Amino acid sequence: EDHKPLPGVIVGDIGPKFGYDVIDNGFLAMDNVRIPRENMFMKYSKVEPDGTYVKPPSSKLAYGTMVHVRAFIVRDSAKSLAMAATIATRYSCVRRQSEMKPGQPEPQVLDYVTQQYKLFPHLAAAYAFWLTAQTMLSVYYESTDKISKGDISVLPELHALSAGLKALSSWAANTGMEECRLACGGHGYSHASGLPRLYTNLTPSATYEGENTVMMLQTARYLIKSYNQSQRGEKLADSVAYLSGVQQVPVAGRTKNMLDLGILCDAYRHRAARLVHDAAVQMRSEMQAGKDHPDAWNATSVDLVKAATAHSQYFVVKNFAERLTDPTLDSSISDVLTRLCRLHALHGLVTNSGDFLEDGYLTGADIRQARRQINSLMAKLRPDAVALVDAFDFPDIFLKSILGRYDGNVYEHLLEWARSSPLNKTEVHESYYKYLKPFLQANRAKL
Repeated sequence: EDHKPLPGVIVGDIGPKFGYDVIDNGFLAMDNVRIPRENMFMKYSKVEPDGTYVKPPSSKLAYGTMVHVRAFIVRDSAKSLAMAATIATRYSCVRRQSEMKPGQPEPQVLDYVTQQYKLFPHLAAAYAFWLTAQTMLSVYYESTDKISKGDISVLPELHALSAGLKALSSWAANTGMEECRLACGGHGYSHASGLPRLYTNLTPSATYEGENTVMMLQTARYLIKSYNQSQRGEKLADSVAYLSGVQQVPVAGRTKNMLDLGILCDAYRHRAARLVHDAAVQMRSEMQAGKDHPDAWNATSVDLVKAATAHSQYFVVKNFAERLTDPTLDSSISDVLTRLCRLHALHGLVTNSGDFLEDGYLTGADIRQARRQINSLMAKLRPDAVALVDAFDFPDIFLKSILGRYDGNVYEHLLEWARSSPLNKTEVHESYYKYLKPFLQANRAKL
């Protein structure tokens, strides 16, 4: 009746956080508190009326809910990255800076290739993860019917895939949003940009619902298990079927078309398969040297995370490329999305070029061509940049950003926003009359 906790219940708030203030996080402790059966979640685990605990039919049943939640995290990561890219892209079209050519008007900041290189890869990644989340949710809903009928064979694959993609997308979104903020210059640091709030609200996604390194290691566990199954000639699930063999390294001197999505997907597949193979071999080597399985796993963990990351990146690139084969796509839309897909794949390839060069699968000439193609793709995407962020259809009330306003009237509203600060309610702050004026008068009298 007085809203106080019941006897034996201790509850409270955990205190201020880095951000994410819209969510209340608390602590709860119970000492000799009896929970009525009707208040328990008992879909899988159960407690009988006599107090007997009944285990779930399978420990993997909890994976279903995890997969669902992680699919939404991938979607939210894509959405947050898309919002940051929208704000930074729009502001980069409003902001003009320096003469590119003597005597010519100052160009829009987005006309500088360095600014495009900061923003366009993250714009492409937002589209890539958005499509990935759609695929994940679709696969999950298709699998729930099987799960409800007791067929849980799909859960290990879904769990591994969702764990890796949750980690990959939230890492990418956190990095991307910070780069979008930096691309807005000093104004990006202001709350008027909307970017600080956006960043602090997404940052916890790297640790909630599973810390990202742990998530990648869970994916790696499934990959190593699947790799070992492939060595015994067993059939693998679709998402890891490529582990049945590492592709042969192409003949030296052969030039690749680095715009061919088939070639790019092959490169990502080869890299993922090789890194999983290398991690498995390293794991075996550690155990042969006398370490037990837990110690060998820990010693190999950096390689395992790298392999799981490569696997997740391969899935994202492959999924993006496959979605472009939809016959209902308008040709003009397909052309623009194809450029985004190529940019996403090439940027990831150049960023991780060492992995592709290490065993000679790609050559230095291939990487140089990839860099040139990135510049070419950015030039072609420049005229469509605003349309691509507008396509996300974020209303101003949702973006909460003066820099990313749809109408582009940034500076008028930025001044208005600044003037609304409580410190600007009066021309002279009351602290002057309370502290500074008496101090100055007293010291003048002494002089």
